Amino acid sequence: MRVPATVGAGGKLNHLGRARNKLWLELTAAYNLTRLTDLEAAAA
Repeated sequence: MRVPATVGAGGKLNHLGRARNKLWLELTAAYNLTRLTDLEAAAA
């Protein structure tokens, strides 16, 4: 889906989207790591 926008607005939106994706990935990775360590501790 493409939204017509000025180059400035498009760049800003793109930057915000990338920042949000990065934050989401970091949160998910941290959550998965804690769950993995918890599972390993429970299994040990």
